[in-house]
Amino acid sequence: MRTTYVYGNEFWDFYYAQRSEVQDKIDWVIGLVRSLRMVPEKFFKHLEGTDGLFEIRIKVGSDIFRVFCFFDEGNLVILINGFQKKTDKTPKNEIEKAERLKQKYYEDKSRK
Repeated sequence: MRTTYVYGNEFWDFYYAQRSEVQDKIDWVIGLVRSLRMVPEKFFKHLEGTDGLFEIRIKVGSDIFRVFCFFDEGNLVILINGFQKKTDKTPKNEIEKAERLKQKYYEDKSRK
Protein backbone atom coordinates (compact mmCIF):
# COMPACT_ATOMS: atom_id res chain seq x y z
CA MET A 1 0.00 0.00 0.00
CA ARG A 2 2.75 2.48 0.91
CA THR A 3 6.37 2.79 -0.10
CA THR A 4 9.07 4.04 2.26
CA TYR A 5 12.16 6.01 1.31
CA VAL A 6 14.99 7.05 3.61
CA TYR A 7 16.17 10.61 3.03
CA GLY A 8 19.71 11.49 4.13
CA ASN A 9 21.80 9.69 6.75
CA GLU A 10 20.11 10.65 10.02
CA PHE A 11 17.69 7.72 10.03
CA TRP A 12 20.45 5.19 9.21
CA ASP A 13 22.78 6.68 11.85
CA PHE A 14 20.02 6.22 14.43
CA TYR A 15 19.01 2.76 13.17
CA TYR A 16 22.49 1.24 13.13
CA ALA A 17 23.26 2.61 16.60
CA GLN A 18 20.45 0.46 18.06
CA ARG A 19 20.75 -3.10 19.33
CA SER A 20 19.35 -5.81 17.06
CA GLU A 21 16.06 -6.30 18.95
CA VAL A 22 15.31 -2.57 18.53
CA GLN A 23 16.21 -2.74 14.83
CA ASP A 24 13.87 -5.74 14.46
CA LYS A 25 10.99 -3.84 16.09
CA ILE A 26 11.67 -0.75 13.94
CA ASP A 27 11.53 -2.98 10.85
CA TRP A 28 8.30 -4.59 12.05
CA VAL A 29 6.54 -1.28 12.73
CA ILE A 30 7.70 0.19 9.40
CA GLY A 31 6.23 -2.95 7.83
CA LEU A 32 2.88 -2.08 9.44
CA VAL A 33 3.08 1.46 8.04
CA ARG A 34 3.77 0.01 4.57
CA SER A 35 1.03 -2.61 4.61
CA LEU A 36 -1.93 -1.48 6.76
CA ARG A 37 -4.46 0.96 5.37
CA MET A 38 -5.25 2.20 8.89
CA VAL A 39 -2.19 1.99 11.14
CA PRO A 40 -3.09 2.03 14.86
CA GLU A 41 -2.13 5.28 16.59
CA LYS A 42 -0.06 3.19 18.99
CA PHE A 43 2.43 2.78 16.10
CA PHE A 44 1.89 5.77 13.81
CA LYS A 45 0.68 9.25 14.75
CA HIS A 46 0.55 12.74 13.30
CA LEU A 47 2.55 15.23 15.38
CA GLU A 48 0.19 18.00 16.40
CA GLY A 49 1.42 21.51 15.73
CA THR A 50 3.52 20.43 12.74
CA ASP A 51 2.99 20.69 9.01
CA GLY A 52 2.53 17.03 8.15
CA LEU A 53 5.14 15.36 10.36
CA PHE A 54 4.34 11.90 11.66
CA GLU A 55 6.08 9.71 14.20
CA ILE A 56 6.53 5.99 13.94
CA ARG A 57 6.29 4.76 17.52
CA ILE A 58 8.46 1.89 18.73
CA LYS A 59 8.56 0.40 22.21
CA VAL A 60 10.99 -2.34 23.24
CA GLY A 61 10.65 -3.26 26.91
CA SER A 62 10.66 0.05 28.75
CA ASP A 63 12.62 1.83 25.98
CA ILE A 64 10.69 4.14 23.66
CA PHE A 65 11.89 5.24 20.24
CA ARG A 66 10.48 7.56 17.59
CA VAL A 67 11.16 7.79 13.87
CA PHE A 68 9.98 10.96 12.16
CA CYS A 69 8.53 10.81 8.69
CA PHE A 70 6.13 12.56 6.31
CA PHE A 71 4.15 11.80 3.19
CA ASP A 72 5.12 12.82 -0.33
CA GLU A 73 3.19 12.05 -3.51
CA GLY A 74 0.33 10.20 -1.85
CA ASN A 75 1.56 6.90 -0.43
CA LEU A 76 5.30 7.62 -0.32
CA VAL A 77 6.51 7.82 3.29
CA ILE A 78 9.83 9.64 3.73
CA LEU A 79 11.80 8.48 6.81
CA ILE A 80 14.06 11.25 8.07
CA ASN A 81 15.39 10.72 11.59
CA GLY A 82 14.92 8.92 14.87
CA PHE A 83 15.75 9.18 18.55
CA GLN A 84 15.23 7.47 21.87
CA LYS A 85 12.48 9.16 23.84
CA LYS A 86 13.33 9.69 27.49
CA THR A 87 10.57 12.10 28.55
CA ASP A 88 6.78 12.18 28.17
CA LYS A 89 6.90 15.07 25.73
CA THR A 90 8.75 14.87 22.40
CA PRO A 91 11.75 17.24 22.64
CA LYS A 92 11.24 20.44 20.65
CA ASN A 93 14.76 20.24 19.20
CA GLU A 94 13.97 16.81 17.70
CA ILE A 95 10.82 18.17 16.06
CA GLU A 96 12.73 21.20 14.74
CA LYS A 97 15.43 18.91 13.33
CA ALA A 98 12.76 16.82 11.56
CA GLU A 99 11.14 19.95 10.13
CA ARG A 100 14.53 21.14 8.79
CA LEU A 101 15.15 17.75 7.17
CA LYS A 102 11.69 17.79 5.59
CA GLN A 103 12.31 21.26 4.17
CA LYS A 104 15.73 20.16 2.85
CA TYR A 105 14.12 17.13 1.20
CA TYR A 106 11.72 19.35 -0.76
CA GLU A 107 14.53 21.78 -1.66
CA ASP A 108 16.65 18.91 -3.00
CA LYS A 109 13.66 17.47 -4.86
CA SER A 110 12.88 20.79 -6.56
CA ARG A 111 16.44 20.94 -7.95
CA LYS A 112 16.02 17.66 -9.84
